[in-house]
Amino acid sequence: MFDFTQMSVEEIQTRKAEIGTLIDTEGADLGALEEEIRAINAELEARKAEEAKKVEIRKAVAEGEGETIEKSPQEERTIMTNEEIRNSQEYIEAYAEYIKKGDDKELRALITENTVSGTVPVPELVYDIVKNAWEKEGIMSRVRKSFIKGNLKVGFEISADGAVVHTEAQSVAEESLVLGVVNLVPETIKKWISVSDEVMDMRGEEFLRYIYDELAYRIAKKAADELVSKIVAATTSSAATVVGLPKVTQTQIAVGNVAAAIGMLSDQASDPVVIMNKLTWSAFKAAQYANSFSVDPFEGCQVLFNDTLPAFSVATTGDCYAIVGDLAEGALMNFPNGQDIKMKYDEYTKADYDLVRIIGRLPVAIGIVGPKAFVRIVH
Repeated sequence: MFDFTQMSVEEIQTRKAEIGTLIDTEGADLGALEEEIRAINAELEARKAEEAKKVEIRKAVAEGEGETIEKSPQEERTIMTNEEIRNSQEYIEAYAEYIKKGDDKELRALITENTVSGTVPVPELVYDIVKNAWEKEGIMSRVRKSFIKGNLKVGFEISADGAVVHTEAQSVAEESLVLGVVNLVPETIKKWISVSDEVMDMRGEEFLRYIYDELAYRIAKKAADELVSKIVAATTSSAATVVGLPKVTQTQIAVGNVAAAIGMLSDQASDPVVIMNKLTWSAFKAAQYANSFSVDPFEGCQVLFNDTLPAFSVATTGDCYAIVGDLAEGALMNFPNGQDIKMKYDEYTKADYDLVRIIGRLPVAIGIVGPKAFVRIVH
């Protein structure tokens, strides 16, 4: 049974309405529901009596009797935790004003406890918008994430002997193992938008959704472009600080192109995808239909699109027009300050156009950490 003494009147009324529905449910425990209704009615009557007493006390004080009004248990329950505060409508409204003006005094006045490292807590609404932006970006949604302060060093295997079968008294040579280290150094991805006075007049959640939806998506998209660029520019062999990625030359659209690339991946790259320009995808599909291919030219792999790769139709000798690989195995991004996008507000640069510039900034390190986790298909 619920503890109604710890619930608000609205919550109690909601439960009462639920019971009205449950009594018609097949197999309902009518005895338990009847007992729960009695408890609800008793609690509501107690609340009414408590309120009536408070009215009498206030009246007596107003008439000069001077009685002190003590806090009731119900009043004590209205004290909110920081988590409840930062998700309240009042806090969301104040956070929107903070984004607009850069002044966090109103926010800090709402927080009852010390904030971590002096940072202003982000409403869960904003956290969800940013999180969804990374999840909706097809490439970055598959990349592993870490949240370690500063630079991050990730070890990888350049070469190593395989395991051996050892029998008793047999001599086994020592393993030859060569390791490398990738140093992931954060860089700031920045995106700004210019908004009209009408947008600045938006309130609370409406304003935050408008601003964060745009900035978070653009930052996630830029991160994907950066990773694709790093894969395209990779060397074919590993070194002490560089992960090597193979490439395969395919100058014609053919059903076996992707299969040839998959064959060059490491055993650890077990969940490959194909990354290409949409025009390249359509060229593969056109070839499939024209030649009545009975198999999927993408070998069942999910195709992810990125327009920084050239279309096959305009690719020249040496251009990478497609990537095949396992994003979870081969790439890593580190957020040293978390995924929260920091905002800056500039009302002067475009004041003559009646526009306000809002700048979003996010430090993130993106790197390739898995040898042979990607294969480039080049023209």
